[in-house]
Amino acid sequence: MKKTVAFVCTGNSCRSQMAEGFMKYYGSELFESFSAGTHPEEEINPNAILVMKEAGIDISMQYPKLLKDIPDKLDVLITMGCNVECPYIPCRLREDWGLDDPKGKPIEEFRKTRDIIEEKVKELILKVKNNEI
Repeated sequence: MKKTVAFVCTGNSCRSQMAEGFMKYYGSELFESFSAGTHPEEEINPNAILVMKEAGIDISMQYPKLLKDIPDKLDVLITMGCNVECPYIPCRLREDWGLDDPKGKPIEEFRKTRDIIEEKVKELILKVKNNEI
């Protein structure tokens, strides 16, 4: 049975969308993945779509979602460093990745954030494969 994971940030337009895209790409056999925002933007940031496309992953069909749009009980909840208090969502594991939002910054910052998220998603997948979650 797949585990559920949700990636949550403020706007659900950059970091959490990239994380959802990487998890769907690398971990779809282990996880059902979601993303949401405490205050979702209207659309995914075009630079997030661009840098993910550079990594070979198309997130252009994803869209910002509210917290109410994801399951109310999860195996894993990852917050991105929202700088706001994320609401309580029952889960077995909760981590905060503490990533700065690249919104409004040069494309290089989006790439750096993307690369960090990719490594963290791979680490999370490894935890499941090693039965740590």
